[in-house]
Amino acid sequence: MKKRQTVTLKHIAEALNLSISTVSRSLKNHKDISKETIALVHAKAKELNYFPNIFAQGFRKHRTHLIGVVVPNLTHYYSSTILEAILEEAEKKGYHVIITGSKDSYDKQIELLNTMLHLGVDGILLSLTRDTYNVDKIIKYIEQVPLILFDKVSRKVPCTQVIIDDEQAAFNAVKHLIDTGRKRIAIFKETNDSFNSLKRYEGYLRALKTNNLPFDESLVYSSKYIPLEQGRKLAETVLKNPQRPDAVFCITDNCAVGAMQVFKKNNIKIPEEIAIVGFSNSLASRIVNPNLTTVDQPGSKVGKTAINYLIDEIDNPKENYMDYKTVEIKTNLIVRESSIKND
Repeated sequence: MKKRQTVTLKHIAEALNLSISTVSRSLKNHKDISKETIALVHAKAKELNYFPNIFAQGFRKHRTHLIGVVVPNLTHYYSSTILEAILEEAEKKGYHVIITGSKDSYDKQIELLNTMLHLGVDGILLSLTRDTYNVDKIIKYIEQVPLILFDKVSRKVPCTQVIIDDEQAAFNAVKHLIDTGRKRIAIFKETNDSFNSLKRYEGYLRALKTNNLPFDESLVYSSKYIPLEQGRKLAETVLKNPQRPDAVFCITDNCAVGAMQVFKKNNIKIPEEIAIVGFSNSLASRIVNPNLTTVDQPGSKVGKTAINYLIDEIDNPKENYMDYKTVEIKTNLIVRESSIKND
């Protein structure tokens, strides 16, 4: 098998008997080079399968037009909608995107951020892992390259952050349950109080207080993580409560779907006996029976907003931390059969 060979400007120059500088300027369509020579060089470059080395160009120009993205989970539905928007918007602006997943591991997250710097990215979009308690290392990266947090963020990091209106979204969801006559509303949340979980819990509490409903600690159900399986486990705990809630607000759709499975298995009518509201408007929310009332997270808008703010910071470096801000994207509550009784 013939050994692979990387085609360089020198190969094109030798094939056409031109200088390397003439070839380089021809590929950039320089005004001092004749149209005939430019056409000849482009044709030969295509014939030889020449591709410019963006890393070498980047080091010369101090710009690679590469953006690094680090997220906890690549397969999560909401994350995928954000990533699709980032890719689409970056391409429009002439940037390439390197997407990586930290698998919700702090150590892996740091490893990936180091890799991004070694690759010479112009900026980084980061969604934090659940166990990012010490943000000192994250702040160090901000000192080296523009960095924006999105989705899973931290108040401790002094950078632009793009999030949804978690607190208001949760308030709207719980108020909807109250407006339908529910008075004992439980919440399924995370124990480690990630930024998202904490804000949604705050919205839950505000909705109760605003509508003069007493806070009952026995209606707060927590788990370190709340995937579908944990939703099942928390629902089983609910069934053991002698004063069962008449509604449950789950801070994720998967958790809500798991809860619905347990309630239905135990012949609990939804929503007649227990109404359920989720969060995210995932595909599962539209498939489960009854369809799940849920908060629609506009992942596409989050992705576009985050990438545009990052590119702006790349082009216009911030003078100090006071220039950064938190950008909240509005959500909508989608009301379906899991929370509305059939007349």
